[in-house]
Amino acid sequence: MRRLVVVLEVLACVAAASAPGARDRRVVLIGRSSEGRPIEAIEVGDSTARLKLLVVGCIHGNEQAGIAIARRLEQIAPPPGIDLWIVPVLNPDGVAADTRQNADGVDLNRNFPWRWRDLEGIYDSGSRPLSEPEARVAARLILHVRPTISIWYHQHLDLVDESGGSLAIERRYARLVGLPLQRLVREPGSVVNWENHVLPRATAFVVELPAGRLSRAATERHARAVLAFAGRG
Repeated sequence: MRRLVVVLEVLACVAAASAPGARDRRVVLIGRSSEGRPIEAIEVGDSTARLKLLVVGCIHGNEQAGIAIARRLEQIAPPPGIDLWIVPVLNPDGVAADTRQNADGVDLNRNFPWRWRDLEGIYDSGSRPLSEPEARVAARLILHVRPTISIWYHQHLDLVDESGGSLAIERRYARLVGLPLQRLVREPGSVVNWENHVLPRATAFVVELPAGRLSRAATERHARAVLAFAGRG
């Protein structure tokens, strides 16, 4: 098992890169999946900014629409005052197999420590909290970056979840993208519940995209909504 302190070594191995329209861009190998696939984070913007945003495009491998938003965010020069961290795919094995779970058959969004329960079947929560390498990768990154706002994309309910952070932030995002704001069930071992618990002054929330692929216009709308938080941290 990799310990959480490995993040210091991983984040030290940063490859500088450039992208059209991006002012500052770093690609970081933050870990590997159960089957050894790389998991990357892209940091865009001002690394010294107080407002730190985290966007995760895909945690369930069969819910891939958010990847397009993450990739679009890589291409847009963020406004001043944002340190934006983008993880396009947290569950590359699930994406490759088109399954909700990772290669171990674990639902990563039931594998985090806050109110974890031993679950089986489609929502298998793993043998213990953070048993899965992908969940440990996410936990390390979150504890290192300490994002002010985190947005986790899912499908296919077509809404923004009242996830337990700032209701004003969740409401603002919902208004910008034209989705209803609703409170979903607080699931055991979910990453946003854990994140809102360990970073009580921050806000992590779920955006449930519609089924299927996003249109180009919808992708742009969501990407711009993320960047609209500039100056509101």
